[in-house]
Amino acid sequence: MSALPETALPAITIMSPHRRRHEEETELFAEGLIVERGLSRNTAEAYAVDVRQWGEYLRSKGKWTFAEADRDDVWAFIDGLKKRGFARSSIARKQSGIRQLYKFLAREGLTDRDPTADIDLPRQQRRLPHVLTQEECRRLLNAPDASTELGLRDAAMLHLLWATGLRVSELLSLRLQDIHWEAEAVRTIGKGDRERMVPAAKTALDLVRRYVQDIRPRFAIRADDDSLFLNHRGRRLSRVGFWKIIKRYALEANIRRDVSPHTLRHSFATHLLEGGADLRAIQEMLGHADLSTTEVYTHTSDVHLRETYEKKHPRA
Repeated sequence: MSALPETALPAITIMSPHRRRHEEETELFAEGLIVERGLSRNTAEAYAVDVRQWGEYLRSKGKWTFAEADRDDVWAFIDGLKKRGFARSSIARKQSGIRQLYKFLAREGLTDRDPTADIDLPRQQRRLPHVLTQEECRRLLNAPDASTELGLRDAAMLHLLWATGLRVSELLSLRLQDIHWEAEAVRTIGKGDRERMVPAAKTALDLVRRYVQDIRPRFAIRADDDSLFLNHRGRRLSRVGFWKIIKRYALEANIRRDVSPHTLRHSFATHLLEGGADLRAIQEMLGHADLSTTEVYTHTSDVHLRETYEKKHPRA
């Protein structure tokens, strides 16, 4: 039998032991973020990408393990990112990922050195969340024709989203038993598998009740499916499907700014704060693990107060 031509042989990639060491530690780090901190796999992988970039930089300097890095390496790496035009927010994220890496390696007993320990993270400029005015929210919520099957379902979803501030993933994951009618509250499982009960306005729950009693049975095709919101084919409504729904109603409501499902969550928090709600209570309702995440809405409220002052004060 004649030998196969050389071009027919499959390419074999052999990873060097040094690179394999970096990759193994990076994979362990990513899994640790998922298991220990409850981060999503996508978020953990984003951190892993940054850590791999750090590993490539160290290999270019002849340092074959993360433990060999020193403070000057970190500064040089950051300086290189700046010269290559990386945004400040991207650099801050990469630096945060590297710092988290060394904390993980220390816990695992893989190093006792942290080259990031004495380096201050650059402060990221936080973008204020985009919110609708209360009048815009009312127009959006009134856009669906509740006399139709799909219109009633859509009205129930939009009202419930504004009434509770749920994430869109939480809204679409609701089951029939998650609505507590007598308590006028909704049970949901948020990030990190944290369960919370969120109060819901009676007007929103009334629409949900009408949908459950009159419309959902017409959509449902499986008796064992307890998903609350279904599409007309009897399946759980998807995020893409809901995104299209809210975009359509925003146009019908003559809202010219960009509107997404998360816009109603931001609006919920901002309107509560404007009404005098306690920041800790808003944190609990939103399911934020850290109060600093919720505090961004205080800045949004400050913008609202300034706009109100300039419009209403005679000397403004």
